[in-house]
Amino acid sequence: MRIGIVCPYSFDVPGGVQNHVMDLAEALIALGHEVSVLAPADEDSPLPPYVVPAGRAVPLPYNGSVARIAFGPVSTARVRRWITRGDFDVLHVHEPLTLSLSLLAVLSARGPVVATFHTAITRSRALAAAQGVLQIVLERITARIAVSALARKVQVEHLDGGAVEIPNGVAVAKFADAEPLPGWPGECGPGTGGTLGFLGRFTEPRKGFPVLRDAFVALAPRRPGLRLLVAGPGEPDELFDQFPAALRDRVTFLGLVSEPDKARMLRSVHLYVAPNTGGESFGMILTEALAAGTTVVASDLDAFRRVLDGGRAGRLFPTGNAAALGDALVELLDDAPARAVLTASGDQVVASFDWPVVARRVLEVYAAAIEATDGRVIDEEWVGLG
Repeated sequence: MRIGIVCPYSFDVPGGVQNHVMDLAEALIALGHEVSVLAPADEDSPLPPYVVPAGRAVPLPYNGSVARIAFGPVSTARVRRWITRGDFDVLHVHEPLTLSLSLLAVLSARGPVVATFHTAITRSRALAAAQGVLQIVLERITARIAVSALARKVQVEHLDGGAVEIPNGVAVAKFADAEPLPGWPGECGPGTGGTLGFLGRFTEPRKGFPVLRDAFVALAPRRPGLRLLVAGPGEPDELFDQFPAALRDRVTFLGLVSEPDKARMLRSVHLYVAPNTGGESFGMILTEALAAGTTVVASDLDAFRRVLDGGRAGRLFPTGNAAALGDALVELLDDAPARAVLTASGDQVVASFDWPVVARRVLEVYAAAIEATDGRVIDEEWVGLG
């Protein structure tokens, strides 16, 4: 099958959607399909051979963050040229309701279009005043995929259509085979050591880092070998100032990490802690920790409960409760067999998220979209954004 995939966000800046697109493309290629990915990127950027750069992206505020996207007449021409040359059996666009290459690709498509919705936002602010365009985009999408139950709920309740729920995939082997960082995770025994991990923006309230900090500060005096490994954006001083001076040498900050180093970080801890307080639609980091064979302790959020199979594949604690988190940490650090049971269940759960499995489910949607269009193409021209 000839598959064209469109990523709305720049490949010059790492991000969850970009990683999803690359992993999906590589999984499809490994299954024997011909794949081309179109994405914003500078012409001289180092890119995988299957990625076609669509030019430099510009920053646009989106969904509480800043997305780097490409849009306008030059991008429109590049999208049309790529689609014509690709002669794809199916076009797969990601986040088509942003002002991006994905939206342009939908409007330029002449065959079946599959769209994946990653977030639970109903529409971008920039499109709020362009209802006609929004409706055209939705009408031209043949089949929809939502990466979470919340994203699917938005499709049903706000965007006049259903969606097949297919979760984000995880490259299980890349995490399972990663080497721990030198000197980690160290010893872990009753009442002594143990290593905790956290990955994310520790200054963002909904990530819940203060909950983990408070639990660590309470436990550390009673466990002289307890250590905390933190990765993610932020300034070191801003992190270390949150801890008593006597405990700062037991906190290690890696800063931003590459995908390979993220896998190594997850392999370097006894317990990965996700103390998030809300706003999570899936829990990608949990699947990555499970793939690394690391025991997970997470807030009892609906999204996390779904990933952890109701607590069978990881320990859940009441959201925002540092004391309950501390109790869960002590129990698991002191009980290696209990960690092993959770890890074994995690191996079973994460197998369904492995990219070859997820990619085959995506292929089923492609086949349904192709069958639904029955070889028909859209002949009418669209105007107004070109």
